[in-house]
Amino acid sequence: MNQKSDKTEEKILEAAKSVFLKKGMEGARMQEIADEAGINKALVHYYFRSKEKLFTAIFTNVITYAFPKISKILLSDSDIITKIEQVIDAYIGVLLKHSYIPGFLMKELNRDPSGLFKIIAKYGFNPEPVIGAIQKEMDEGRIIQMDPRHLIVNIISMCVFPFAARPIVQYVGFRDDPVATQHFLEERAEVLKKFIVNAIVIKQKE
Repeated sequence: MNQKSDKTEEKILEAAKSVFLKKGMEGARMQEIADEAGINKALVHYYFRSKEKLFTAIFTNVITYAFPKISKILLSDSDIITKIEQVIDAYIGVLLKHSYIPGFLMKELNRDPSGLFKIIAKYGFNPEPVIGAIQKEMDEGRIIQMDPRHLIVNIISMCVFPFAARPIVQYVGFRDDPVATQHFLEERAEVLKKFIVNAIVIKQKE
């Protein structure tokens, strides 16, 4: 694919992200995506055939960008605290680069989650080893006891919420100042790592 084709495809994908975020896949129309991209609809169809293929392309790009990084961390020999810190860094990094993800996913999860689940399943994501590793650390007395799924959901929620609720965070917390809000989001990983570690690590008696 030549450079011009690459730029056209990227322009279509960026336009589709914007339209899908506003209307979800069901409400989006190929003509709206073409208008957003500033090209004719025939060209959108030439590259992606249908809005379903466009949606899959966008979500697959996110998965292929994020999952390998996070999977590599989870499958490493690092201790659980190091893994948690590295996952938070990776997760926040993805959200800073792809800020549209939370809103995009929530619209589709409320509409029809089956398509998202199929794409995730395609990449073989399996939470069981992660749950087992956390449970082992709990059983050995290094971190506090809880259902490991609560810890996983807590971490994901605290990573995602400020991005999903960015308009509220920006308006209420920073008087609608986008620069201050962005700075806050960029600090999020360091703040969250300290908070989680202090909350779960059992202090050993000297």
